[in-house]
Amino acid sequence: MNTAPAAPPVTGQPRLLLRLEGLTALAAAVTAYGLAGGCWTLFAALLLLPDLAMAGYLVGRRVGALAYNLAHSYLAPALVGGIGLVTEAEAAGSVALVWAAHIGFDRALGYGLKYPEGFTATHLGTIGTGQAASRA
Repeated sequence: MNTAPAAPPVTGQPRLLLRLEGLTALAAAVTAYGLAGGCWTLFAALLLLPDLAMAGYLVGRRVGALAYNLAHSYLAPALVGGIGLVTEAEAAGSVALVWAAHIGFDRALGYGLKYPEGFTATHLGTIGTGQAASRA
């Protein structure tokens, strides 16, 4: 089975910048969560929740990639956070910050959005081959 992405992955300096952006997003989300007085037990409990989207791979590669990408794009936590701001729902803001921290952590480690060719095929490189780390 060919797990090569449909488009070439990001490499070199742009890849490093994307990983640093992820680290920056992680730091910003954790800092904002702390400044907002968030409960650190809740933070720990929710931090890996977006990874449940990997269950989509039980249905198939396309569904898995779609589910993973929806849960690992900054669009969803931005929407949840925006709704929290408009409705003054602190819980939504907390969830959004933890979610953004998770995505930032993943990006900093080099885990990118998935291509339907397979779980290891991401926009930041192929996971598990050493290729992703060597291009950072």
